[in-house]
Amino acid sequence: MARIALCQVNSGDDPEANLKLVRSGVEAAVAGGARIVVFPEATMARFGRPLEPVAQVLDGPWASAVAVVAAEHGVVVVAGMFTPADEGRVRNTLLITGAGHHLGYDKIHLYDAFGFAESDTVAPGTAPVTFEHDGIVYGVATCYDVRFPELFRALADDGADVVLLPASWGAGAGKREQWEVLVRARALDSGCWVLACGQADPAATGTEVNPKAPTGIGYSLAADGFGRVPAAAGAEPEMLLVDVDPAVSAQARTATGALANRRL
Repeated sequence: MARIALCQVNSGDDPEANLKLVRSGVEAAVAGGARIVVFPEATMARFGRPLEPVAQVLDGPWASAVAVVAAEHGVVVVAGMFTPADEGRVRNTLLITGAGHHLGYDKIHLYDAFGFAESDTVAPGTAPVTFEHDGIVYGVATCYDVRFPELFRALADDGADVVLLPASWGAGAGKREQWEVLVRARALDSGCWVLACGQADPAATGTEVNPKAPTGIGYSLAADGFGRVPAAAGAEPEMLLVDVDPAVSAQARTATGALANRRL
């Protein structure tokens, strides 16, 4: 069993200010007994601002500061940041740091949809990432990745019983419904727990943002391998504490046969 915190926050334009969100979120999560603390995609800096000027390598100042926070509290922190890429673009990277880990996952599927072109400024990643903590294997995915079941099944094939899914979901008609259905569907597809942590809705806190950028809608949620939702948030900043039992993943895969009975 593992307790995981999903810190649904509104990150701003300034990476230094966003470090304060990380620190306060970790402190609250640890007080609640969490061993892994998840923040949204683009925690380092929100979408809608130039990303290349804020991008840093994984051993740069921002990621190193998050690593210090994780070490101080004895937890793993997962948070969205941006790392440099070629040709003036960046990579949309999930930092995974703490408990002997310090690595990144580069978002594979870029959000070239609903009138937004993430690939104009972001270079895609190529490889799934898993890590182990307290005897449980975790996979990671980012936002638009949730539309692609093959990634989640690949993570399950790599041993993951839990997938952590930071996001900064784009707003629009029907988008909340799609988000919730997709998270539950990927849990069913893979037999994994899927713990989805989104940016809070800026409108819920009166925060002005670029209306064309995917800056979040809130509604973070956790789904188990049966598609059940034991925890869900609203639109405003909020922290969810989720107790995850990896045995449920094995039970779900046995019951549904969704992995064992694949033919294509």
